[in-house]
Amino acid sequence: MKPPPMPDYHPPTDTIEVLHRDESLLVVVKPAGLLSVPGKDPAHADCLLSRLVADDPRVLLVHRLDMDTSGVMVFARTAAAQRHLGLQFERRHLRKTYIARVAGHVAGDQGRIDLPLIADWPNRPLQKVCFETGKPARTDWKVVERGADTTLLRLFPLTGRSHQLRVHCREMGHPILGDRFYGGPPAPRLMLHAARLTLRHPEGGAEVSFSLDVPL
Repeated sequence: MKPPPMPDYHPPTDTIEVLHRDESLLVVVKPAGLLSVPGKDPAHADCLLSRLVADDPRVLLVHRLDMDTSGVMVFARTAAAQRHLGLQFERRHLRKTYIARVAGHVAGDQGRIDLPLIADWPNRPLQKVCFETGKPARTDWKVVERGADTTLLRLFPLTGRSHQLRVHCREMGHPILGDRFYGGPPAPRLMLHAARLTLRHPEGGAEVSFSLDVPL
């Protein structure tokens, strides 16, 4: 399956919502349609990181969300905090919760998807399931509500593979609405939102959570 062509980039101009700021952390909500970091094409220079750095030169990248995904992102404001947070992501010492609107009615109320993933190199940036060379990828899910022909899920990624949630939902037989890469039914946007992030604060190690649900 060939990836669809990159659509013209028209990032939203909304003011970036700040959930938390202190000496070590900046936590914001990335809108759907805005790149996390600059793309290679000069036309893709506008991104969340560049907008935040323009207001606060201390801001440092820690992780990313897909352009089409909205949700909670954490940035560091010191090099020490960036290292601390980077290790938490690398060692999976934090917890992430997403919400997604998927096609059809998902059978059951909760479950786990355990399918290894690897880059589909001829068709990048697509990812694919591969039991021979794929890296472990696990996602827990729970039904929130069922609509006429869709299901709202909470997704709990236990690993952090690229496009993990999008591929796992497709492999369940229930692609995410608006997913142009993995066969999702048409929607105004990709119906995937990073709703909650729980981590250890770089100063002192206390557990802190940041969250914001959006209607999908």
